[in-house]
Amino acid sequence: MTDDAIEQLETKLAYLERAGAELSDEVYRQRREIEELKTRLATLSERLAAAAAAPGDGATQFERPPHY
Repeated sequence: MTDDAIEQLETKLAYLERAGAELSDEVYRQRREIEELKTRLATLSERLAAAAAAPGDGATQFERPPHY
């Protein structure tokens, strides 16, 4: 192999290593975001279940009073 071919391979390898590192960082960031969203979804699900189980507070709160 010539020196130019070796240099081209090294250059490509450097770009691929950098791209791999960037992709790894992005996957890690997305994983953290997914975990946060799962936590928020669980919290909202619990709040929704608690609101649905509350006796009569849901629908009557937004009804018009009888004098309207």
